[in-house]
Amino acid sequence: MKKIILSIDGMTCSACSNGLEKYLNKQNGVYNASVNLVMANATVDYDENILNQEKIEEFVKQAGFKSLGEFKEIKFEEKSKKEKIKFIVFTILAIVLMYISMGHMINLPTIPFLDPHTNSTNYMISLLILTICFMWYGFDILKNGYKNLIHKTPNMDTLVGIGVITSFLYSLYNMYLVLAGDHTQVMNLYFESASIVIYFIKLGRYIDGLSKDKTKEAIQKLVKITPNTAVIKVNGVEKQVTLDEIHKGDIVVSKAGEKIAVDGEIITGKAHLDESFITGESKPTSKEVGSKVIAGSLNYDGYIEYKAEKIGRESTVSEIVRLVVEASNTKAPIAKIADKVSGYFVPAVIAIAIITFIAYLAIGKDIGTAITTFVTVLVVACPCSLGLATPLAIVVSEGKCASNGILIKKSEILENAQKVNTIVFDKTGTLTYGKLKIAEVINYSSLEQNSLLQLARKHRK
Repeated sequence: MKKIILSIDGMTCSACSNGLEKYLNKQNGVYNASVNLVMANATVDYDENILNQEKIEEFVKQAGFKSLGEFKEIKFEEKSKKEKIKFIVFTILAIVLMYISMGHMINLPTIPFLDPHTNSTNYMISLLILTICFMWYGFDILKNGYKNLIHKTPNMDTLVGIGVITSFLYSLYNMYLVLAGDHTQVMNLYFESASIVIYFIKLGRYIDGLSKDKTKEAIQKLVKITPNTAVIKVNGVEKQVTLDEIHKGDIVVSKAGEKIAVDGEIITGKAHLDESFITGESKPTSKEVGSKVIAGSLNYDGYIEYKAEKIGRESTVSEIVRLVVEASNTKAPIAKIADKVSGYFVPAVIAIAIITFIAYLAIGKDIGTAITTFVTVLVVACPCSLGLATPLAIVVSEGKCASNGILIKKSEILENAQKVNTIVFDKTGTLTYGKLKIAEVINYSSLEQNSLLQLARKHRK
């Protein structure tokens, strides 16, 4: 059995990840598949005699998503300035749209040029133009909704897409009636509903994106422990290289003030290394010939040469990052319940919306009221509140733990932690902050305490 972690593109809500996970688990040769919406990856245990990476990626494509290849690192991208500006622009447009369409309903000053009663054509065209802008802004939502419906894995985007398109088409029909002479239909336009629904979905995803990026940033700090470059000796000559250029058996040089680039064994020299990020020991550890060194350790005071033993993914730091990522892919019991519920939620909502539409027509309501109710059921029922909040809370918690040096191997541990009433630390000596601190100052001199401390710092060695 082999395990692979793939980066997945195209997942926007819990129904997406749940649908992909179910589809992968149905395939012959897949022992277990777990899809992480927040980290945007899929962990697949499979039989290498039946499947390979290409075939698994084909399954991902068949489910309506895209594999970006093997998951190698946590990608952290700050919200671009362009994206922020776009969001601000559409926030302003949303306010303008609501003012034009509903301002007169709450007795706000009406713009004569856009008055629905005296200039209905201008009023309708302005709403139509603004709505088309929002349809462009939310095109990814509409596209994903249609794509997932075709692949029989309907998700929240499907609900929103059906609701938005229905509102838009019904408003176009009523707009035609107004232009044909029936001015009573001017109040039956729902362009603003389609637009504002898209805006709020975008708002929610923007906020969710900020939360996810903070978690990814916390985990990515583990990766940044190691330096980007190192110095190796080739035929007695020192050469600066990137970490990717270091191979097992290479002789790596570390001078005072530099970080250890890869895990290895000292063959020349002696130094004190700060390994507090791994051991928690605040006091630097003395290292000499034959001692092991860990990537990311800080060389305080010596010159050493060490033979590279563990590089890339084999290093201690990479192993820690791998454990954190795999932990985020495991599911706590509460997350499994949320996934199960959200998996049935979307089809149920679509069915309820259709039944509601038919029922309203059956009891004699006009088609406008029936369509409005149909759209309301689709849009209000958002499974992400359940299916996204639960895994997001778990991943944020694991990221917070990682940033504080606590590694969680399985998500269910977090859920079980509430039952803990006694903690036993298997630690020689005392628990530390990883940094030396002054516990107490006893001043026998005539100097003030601050002056004494400054003098001590000046002469520390």
